[in-house]
Amino acid sequence: MQNAGATQATIDLGALGSNFALARQFAAGRAVIAVVKADAYGHGAVKVARRLFERGCRHFAVTTLTEAAELRAALPDAKILVFDGARDAAQADLALELNVTPVLQHETQFAVLRQRARAQKCVLPLQIEVDTGMRRAGLAPEPALALIEKIAAAPELRLEGIYTHLACADEPELESTRQQLARFSTLLAALTARGTAPGLVHVQNSAALLAADALAGALPAAVNAVRPGLLLYGVRPAPHLATHAELAPVMSLHTRVTNLRAVQAGDAVGYGARFRASAAGRIATIPVGYADGVPWSAGGRGRVLLRGRPTPIAGRISMDLTTLDVG
Repeated sequence: MQNAGATQATIDLGALGSNFALARQFAAGRAVIAVVKADAYGHGAVKVARRLFERGCRHFAVTTLTEAAELRAALPDAKILVFDGARDAAQADLALELNVTPVLQHETQFAVLRQRARAQKCVLPLQIEVDTGMRRAGLAPEPALALIEKIAAAPELRLEGIYTHLACADEPELESTRQQLARFSTLLAALTARGTAPGLVHVQNSAALLAADALAGALPAAVNAVRPGLLLYGVRPAPHLATHAELAPVMSLHTRVTNLRAVQAGDAVGYGARFRASAAGRIATIPVGYADGVPWSAGGRGRVLLRGRPTPIAGRISMDLTTLDVG
């Protein structure tokens, strides 16, 4: 990232490796599926995935087939899960060409995926997302079971895994998370009763992975993989989670002051005149704003390290500028 040469985002791949080692520690022997969607959360998917592959990670997850194609070109031997799946014949053909695993999100996708796999004389691996309470994507438990039975009866398709996504694992109160896990456990028991092997079973996002001790009794015994995202990049999903675990920030944003001006008591600064100087002082301007990822909500509340000293943000965040009260 650059802004008129003044601003750079630095990616520390050593920190990434440390966070991956921590994820492995919390995974306790389960496979780690590294989530590298959205260009690895803005950190650079190819470089991130290559470093994780060097450290032993073999499973990766992205959202789209376009992301999967970029990753496949860099890592021919990686296992790649595509959350958004393959929604038509062209996408099914691309999934087969890339040798990736699409998520089957709707029963209507089943026929086209089976037909394209049959036409190409291939076996297409699939994963199923089960909606246990997130209500964002995936199938409810009963339709998921019915669809898994259809996959088991289709020689062109293979169930590679099954998972759910936890909505409130970053909250101090975990009762709703335990309820989701109980629903998922019921589905897994039904699969066992039918003699169906679920393959990879994963429920733990970063928050649930860091809350592993609190959720230990609720996790289904069949869980054999974890799915961290934020944790890999050094972000703790909530401040109360695994406070003993030292996460290392992978990205740091560096810039320089490009403007410095004097203000008098009562002078307004920025959009909406939300900030007024309490006394005579100075306002420094740095060339980063919400277009560069500085949260809009940080205006008037956040702080920036200026030569190592926490310095308050004065007024609203602009698109490409932020003002600081340097006193």
